[in-house]
Amino acid sequence: MRAETPSRTAAWVAAARGMSRHLPDEVRLADDPYGDAFADDLASRTFFRVVDRLPVLSVPGLGAWVLYMQVRTRVLDDVVRAFTAAGGRQLVLLGAGYDCRALRLRELLGATVFEIDHPATQGHKRAVLERIGAASPSRYVTWNFEERPLAELPGALAAAGHDPHAPTLTIWEGVTMYLTEPAIDASLRAIHAWSAAGSQLALTYFARSRIAAPSLRTRAVQALVAGAGEPWRWGWIPDELPAYLDARGWRLDRDVSMADAARALLPAHLARKVGSGDRRIAVASAPESIAVAHR
Repeated sequence: MRAETPSRTAAWVAAARGMSRHLPDEVRLADDPYGDAFADDLASRTFFRVVDRLPVLSVPGLGAWVLYMQVRTRVLDDVVRAFTAAGGRQLVLLGAGYDCRALRLRELLGATVFEIDHPATQGHKRAVLERIGAASPSRYVTWNFEERPLAELPGALAAAGHDPHAPTLTIWEGVTMYLTEPAIDASLRAIHAWSAAGSQLALTYFARSRIAAPSLRTRAVQALVAGAGEPWRWGWIPDELPAYLDARGWRLDRDVSMADAARALLPAHLARKVGSGDRRIAVASAPESIAVAHR
């Protein structure tokens, strides 16, 4: 992300979530009435005026993107629901972007939601929510990832009221592909430091093949996000993820491809639009509360 510039990819994600209102009831997996508000530049407003007159699923490229975001959002929403149903009361959104779960999920009533993000993106989000009259209950932790070491983040989170002795669900959505390996390692260790026994981590990631050997369509998307100042840098080989997480104090509980999740949630002819097995969601747990020693 370019310094002092709110994340463009976060705006695209929010806009795709907001397009749920255009979907048929049977494929509307997650509603986000706030998403459209973050696509607030002139080009985006013009685009939405055009899309409002079209059936979204018929628009090449756009329909697949909106369905993908519906599936990804629903899977992570269900992780939140399961965590709160089991008594969890703390949620951390790491690299929160324009995530509005604190506003739209009734399961989070009574829970404390912490949002961590870059000052430019977080400042824009707060300004947009204020403009539309949406008062989020989230506690904001502003963090410049380029300037401050991640080892300091657990302390900043505690200063915002986080209880490191109570279970926490951390959602790390749409972030890992933009980081370097040292940043990935430091992030996982920081998350573990604020995660008591019984905590969970839900993350989205790319299989390394998506970055190392992209298809023509993937190359086009890769060029688009790089042009927005957010190039893809990292992907795991799925078979290597369990050991990687284990070395940093996390036990992998499940790792599902977006293709498999789409087949479970959508009609078959629409699930095929989501397609790829190289975009994935992993859920891990922290079986111990002690910090992990560096290798």
